[in-house]
Order: sequence, then structure tokens, then C-alpha cells
Amino acid sequence: MFVITGRNILSIRINSIRSICPLLTKTLCSSSSSAAVIKRTSLYEFHLEKGAKMVPFAGYSMPISYNDLSIRDSHHHTRTNVSLFDVSHMLQLELYGKDRIKFFEKLVVADVENLPINGATLTLYTNTNGGIIDDLIVSKKPDSLYIVSNASRSEEDLKHLEEQMAKYLQTNPNADLNMKILNDKSLLAFQGPKSAETIQTKLESIDLKSLKFMNGVETVYDGIPIRLTRCGYTGEDGFEIQVSNGQAVDLADKLLQTPVSKLAGLGARDSLRLEAGLCLYGNDINMTTTPIQATLAWTIAKRRRTEANFLGAEIILKELKDKPKIKRIGLIGTKSGPPVRSGSKIYKDSSMNEENLIGKTTSGCPSPTLGQNIAMGYVKSSSSKIGTTLFCDVRGKLYEYNVCKMPFVPSKYYI
Repeated sequence: MFVITGRNILSIRINSIRSICPLLTKTLCSSSSSAAVIKRTSLYEFHLEKGAKMVPFAGYSMPISYNDLSIRDSHHHTRTNVSLFDVSHMLQLELYGKDRIKFFEKLVVADVENLPINGATLTLYTNTNGGIIDDLIVSKKPDSLYIVSNASRSEEDLKHLEEQMAKYLQTNPNADLNMKILNDKSLLAFQGPKSAETIQTKLESIDLKSLKFMNGVETVYDGIPIRLTRCGYTGEDGFEIQVSNGQAVDLADKLLQTPVSKLAGLGARDSLRLEAGLCLYGNDINMTTTPIQATLAWTIAKRRRTEANFLGAEIILKELKDKPKIKRIGLIGTKSGPPVRSGSKIYKDSSMNEENLIGKTTSGCPSPTLGQNIAMGYVKSSSSKIGTTLFCDVRGKLYEYNVCKMPFVPSKYYI
């Protein structure tokens, strides 16, 4: 575990998936070429023993699928039963000290001050230009803020936090503020409609009927201390479970002891999150995307809009008032054909004239649940109305898509 204090800030098989998740192929290729050293989670050997197909992703060797289920079958299993994902590659840290909330609210758009104890929320790190540095989940523990953000952005997130902490301490030399990187903790995601009933059987001291979506609790599962947060990245009911590295394999084994539980990898995780209309950083949002363009204005709390004291607030709130020129949309194919890939051009009619070009896709795959091709992308706001017919370029040929409401598959969060 690394501790960063206010006085001492430390620097600290692709072809098999193309048909189901073309955008993940792009991410995997990028990760493979850019990673100097491939890291391993505490479950690496466990994955190999279970027949995982491992790929480089965000600097880690991660399972994309397992021998017992195809990516498509794993996707369906998650929608009907429960799947276990290793998400230990994600960055986990804690902020503590009496000034932690005041400091953190300068960096994010959420109303952290008014979160209930053990409540959690999705929020965004923004930059001075109004762009999104990363998306993350922050939980308000009694004595700290517990933060989980993307593995692919861990270096950028830590650098941003360190720089902003240094500035804060320079102007507030007596501030009580510390940061702890939780590299001694693993993180598992247990997702699907049977997640609660499965985990409840060996859970001590809590009835999960009382734990609503985006709330967490520290408890014990079959003798193993854990932190359980009711959230996830699939659109299904489910949990993210923090556990010590030394007990991660034991916990995974215990969670897989029922026939409804199966291991799942990055392939199913990607198609599930796209059906749920959720963004993947680096594809659907980035440093130049604003929360308003990304249709994430709902993450900006009312109090934060009034106070306007987060990075990029002036630009973001002006765009919220004036309306964005471009907007993230959902697209669903009206006919059979190849899936749209990330970066495909979007036209307002069936001709490829430059004047008809209105945007491009950022994610796309065949939806296993719907049996249709789906995609997300950005277009001129004038073409973003639900029901509008647009045309996407796939290898030089245009395919008809309709703008549709997201999520593509109704979410089933336990609210």
C-alpha cells in the first residue's frame, strides 16, 4: 500500500472477439503496443487454471473469455444468471483527512458533501477546458472517500490528483489531506439477476434487501472480510466486491460454488456495458469531450451547478445553458449487415457526400440480447432526435440505423 500525504506527494487473442466487440479489439491492440510491462492481478494464476484466454489490456494481462463459454454465451449467462468478473486492474484509492471533501469537489462534478455515509455515485474528473479526464465511482465512507477509476487512466488520474493536491496544499498549508493507493486490494464484480440471492447465502450481518443501488457496506462473506457496493457496469443488478489480495482467489472460488455462477471476461463485459448505454473511456468519452456533449449532464449535481467551483465549470455550464453543438446518441440497425466499428462515419442521408457527414461512431457491436447491431456515436445535435434515420459507413458501404433511446436493454438496478 502506498500512502501519499500532504507533505510528501509521491509519483508513483484478438481475432476471436472481432465479431462480437470490434471496439474492444481496438482497445486491446492499443494496450498491447503501449504497455512496457504487463502487470498481473492477484487472480492471474486462477484465471489460467480456469481456462482463460488472456490478453493485454490497460497494462494488465486480463481474461477476455473462458473455455467453457463463448463471449456471446457468457453475455447471455450474465443477463439470466450471475457472472464473476475480475476488475482488480482498476485504480482504487482513498482520500482522508478533514479537508478531503472540500478538496475532491474541486476535481469532480458530484455533490460529495451531501452523499449519505456509505452512499456512492458515478462522477467525472474534469479539466480546465471542460473535458473529461476520467469517469469514476466515489463512495463516502465514515472517515474517507473510496474512489475507483479506470485502469487505462490510472497514471493520468494519479498525476492529476498529485498536481491538484500540491496546488491545494500550497494555498492551504495547514490542510488535513492524505491519499492512500490501495494496491493491496483486489476488486471483483458479481453481476446478474441472481447475484443477490447467490451472495446472500453466505453473507454475514446484512440483508441485501436493505442495500440499494449505489450503496456500500463492509461485511464478511463466508469468513472473508469484504467491502460490498451495489453497482456495476452491465446494466444488471450486481455488486463490486473489494477484498484483500491474499483472499481474492478464496473469495472467487466461494462465489463460483453454485451452478448459476460462471466466470466472465472483458469480451462479455464490453457488450454488456454497450447494451446498457454506458461509456468506455477512450472511445465514448475523452479529454476533449464535455459532460454535456456526452449526455452526462445528470452527473452534475444541482448544488455544484450553483457554486460552479469545479474545473472547467464555466465552459461546461455555459454549454449546458446554450445546448451542445454535438451530442452522444444511441444507434440501432434497421437491417442485417456487419456491425459498425468505432470511428465509422455517420451521414444524414444515403449519399457519402462530405456535406452530409454529421459525425462518427465511438462504440459498436452486435447486441446478443436484441439480435441487432447497436452503436453509440456523436452527431450534430440537429440530427440527434430519437427516431431519426442515419447512415453509417462500414467498409465503404452505408447501412441504415435509427437514433434510439439508451440504454438499448432496460437496466435492472436494485433501486
